Order: sequence, then C-alpha cells, then structure tokens
Amino acid sequence: MHVLHVDDESDIREVAALALEMDPDVNVRSAASGGEALGVLESNTQIDVILLDVMMPELDGPGTLERLRTIPARADTPVIFMTARAQSHELERFLGLGALAVILKPFDPMTLGQQIRDHLASA
Repeated sequence: MHVLHVDDESDIREVAALALEMDPDVNVRSAASGGEALGVLESNTQIDVILLDVMMPELDGPGTLERLRTIPARADTPVIFMTARAQSHELERFLGLGALAVILKPFDPMTLGQQIRDHLASA
C-alpha cells in the first residue's frame, strides 16, 4: 500500500511515517503542504491512499482535495482526512467533500495502518 501523508507539522509526519512503516507492506511518502502534495500527485508516483491534514496554511486539506479531483489520473484516489476537529457537523462536511473517512487526532500510531486498511476495505 502506497500512502501519501500530508501534514504541515513535521512531528506528526514523522510519527505517522514511523507507525506506518512498521508494516512491511506499506510505503509512505510525506508532504509538508497541500501544494507539495499536488506536485507529488501530478507525477507518476504510485499512491493508493492520501492521509490529508485539514488545517494547513496557504492550501488547506479541503482545498487540496478539491484541486486533487481535477487531476484526471488522481480523481478517484481515496482521501482520508486527519484532524482534531471532531464536531459532528465538521465530520459530515469532510465526508460530504468526498473524503472516504476521517481519522481523529491524536491518532493511535499502533493502529493507524489498520484503520487505513479498514476504511479502504469498507469503500
């Protein structure tokens, strides 16, 4: 499974990468911004799922998702938002934007990979 993790906080990127790379079947690529993520996605890099932070400067998660959907080869790539914003109306909004799921921060590094697999399997 090829995962692109997008978060503007380096410590969160590091923890997620360490957690996911414990699974030998997971390959993680990280991006520090929505713009950087779009650059990765416009290349031919294989990405099976995108973990996307909601609150980032310049181009936030919802804006990144909107632009991602305009890239023909990536329009159907599953996106899972990661956020500390847990109000039910916010979760509904994120799913309404086309996200497959929402993982709440702080996330459990020991179960992050399985959470992603579970969401992908239920799609």
